[in-house]
Amino acid sequence: MAAVPLIEYPDAPPRVRAVYDDIMATRKVDRVNNFWKAIANDPGTLERTWQSIKQVMGPGALDPLTKELIYIAVSATNGCEYCIASHTGAARKKGMTDEMFGELLAVIGMANETNALAAGYRVEVD
Repeated sequence: MAAVPLIEYPDAPPRVRAVYDDIMATRKVDRVNNFWKAIANDPGTLERTWQSIKQVMGPGALDPLTKELIYIAVSATNGCEYCIASHTGAARKKGMTDEMFGELLAVIGMANETNALAAGYRVEVD
């Protein structure tokens, strides 16, 4: 259960509806997911976060699938179940296979293990 009420489209004030409309148009979907409905309790945070997501996840030097894979990796490391599910779905739509997902999880696990070892041993960079 969310810590705040989810702001549904029919109940959203015009400022929030405008962001919802942009999310749906940009993503070519017919609804916004619960993440956006939760942060819509603070319209400024909703607007700022959506603009940042569009900029960061939009066209750039990294291809869209690579960006989604990075998002999954960070989300897994941070333990964000919601973001793991959301960005795994997005990565699959962009071409991620089961084999790629398994390999990604192996890299994430290995990076977290070796990061912890290097940090724990306080290994000096050489």
